[in-house]
Amino acid sequence: MAAVFKKTFTKPLPPGAETFIRKGERLARWKDARGRTRTEKVTTGKDGAERIIVEAATYTAKYRDGSGIVREVATGCRDETAARAVLAELVKRRELVKGRILTPAQDAVIDHQAVPLADHMAAYAAYLAAKGVTAGRQKESLRYLRWLAGACGFKRLADLDRSAVERLLARLTAEGKSAAVRNEYRKAVVAFCNWCVSDRRLVTNPLAGIPKANEKADRRRQRRALTADELRRLLDVSRRRPMLEAMTVRRGKRKGERYADLREETKARLERLGRERALIYKTLVLTGLRKGELASLTVGQLDLDGPTPYVVLRPADEKNRKGSDIPLRHDLAADLREWVSDMRRRLLGRPGASGGSLPLRLPPDTPLFTVPAALSKILDRDLVHAGIARKVKDPETAKERIDKTDDGGRTIDVHALRTTFCTHLNKAGVAPRTAQAAMRHASMDLTMGAYTDLQLLDVAGAMETLPDLPLDGTGESGQARATGTDGPATSLAPTLAPTSDFPCKSGSLADNKVTNQDSAIEANSPRHSPENGQDRGGRYRARTCDLVLVRDAL
Repeated sequence: MAAVFKKTFTKPLPPGAETFIRKGERLARWKDARGRTRTEKVTTGKDGAERIIVEAATYTAKYRDGSGIVREVATGCRDETAARAVLAELVKRRELVKGRILTPAQDAVIDHQAVPLADHMAAYAAYLAAKGVTAGRQKESLRYLRWLAGACGFKRLADLDRSAVERLLARLTAEGKSAAVRNEYRKAVVAFCNWCVSDRRLVTNPLAGIPKANEKADRRRQRRALTADELRRLLDVSRRRPMLEAMTVRRGKRKGERYADLREETKARLERLGRERALIYKTLVLTGLRKGELASLTVGQLDLDGPTPYVVLRPADEKNRKGSDIPLRHDLAADLREWVSDMRRRLLGRPGASGGSLPLRLPPDTPLFTVPAALSKILDRDLVHAGIARKVKDPETAKERIDKTDDGGRTIDVHALRTTFCTHLNKAGVAPRTAQAAMRHASMDLTMGAYTDLQLLDVAGAMETLPDLPLDGTGESGQARATGTDGPATSLAPTLAPTSDFPCKSGSLADNKVTNQDSAIEANSPRHSPENGQDRGGRYRARTCDLVLVRDAL
């Protein structure tokens, strides 16, 4: 079975059309936009309205393929002879499949070769959306794809060429683009080609062999961790800055002076804004959450009343799409509990809210924080006021900019708070595997490498733990030397690495029961000092080796 024909479809009756009957057929006559008189057959639609029957301008080929499936293929030909030539080619491919010269997969690939690349990208976008890829990631991937296809001149899948892509990536490198940027372009186009193979649009991936650039040898943005003192200054400044800026004159003769002529409701709003910013920073530093993950949290994801407070991170909101239960330090849990209670009090005071006692709880989908889109710029200004960054004049533009880099060229941004979280875990002596679990990393190298600021670790103190080796055969014997890791705790967390005397056991968050909650505070906390009778040598005897250790380490 093989034939060519023109498809027909119906359209609403054109305005001003007259209907009549000729030789028993109902017809409609009207003038089109060019003033030409047109006549078409008339039928009745499903809704009972009259519609005209229109014939397609091009031919469609109908045939049975090599798998026995009847297919209709648009030939794109207005001439019947040309359409039959296309049909003959399709029938020839059917015979090649029947003769096992072509596989069904190869036959399906041939149909996609003439389709514009933009149509394939549209189908790929639908695939990413169905897969659950975030809207931001979809937009970035398609942006990379479209730019690369335009720069290389790719119009169809048959145009994809490895040499052209490699030349373009080399050009990016020559223009000063980082290895990470080059790899993003490579990743986008290789992933697209892999999808084309899986969707039987390509037989093989023509770009699979393009090598990755070495990002370790070309790191443009190296983040550093903040010290404990810097963190305290940052939280203090972020809490007070909204109020101070509102009380400061910005123009005129009194520029820079402060006054207190603010309404009480304005003061309350600014105090609440400052507290929220400080709490956002504190939560990022003490949980290792990413900015997007923190913005997704709602009050329904908090469990603050149990012996082990934690927050539930939903799979859809986590980068690895797995979902996690993240333990919270007790002081952070207390801050969040107070913050949620304040939200309840404000909800009761809104117009239309019922009077009387406070509601038992907020709606579960109430956002925990309002994380601003410009959080990075807010952090920059807070760093300047905290004395961690400084304003400098750009010599080229003569405009002021914020310099956050140290002598080694390392910088601070919102994601550096996650680096701070990981660094202080390692500085405290937390077992590397526990730190990896806290960071929710699949690779230990990522945890101990990119997210650990070695300059905050006591490497010199670690050297002092090596044995005493005098050249004359004499020296200390049987005496323990003081080391840089056994002295008083100076970091944000105590040493939590397990020892042979106190072995670890695995367990889920829900099964872990903290039998000595007081041992969750820093070693230098007043109510956990040796003067208060705490046994520092056995503080972690009852601990299990899971993420609860991470909560207590911060």
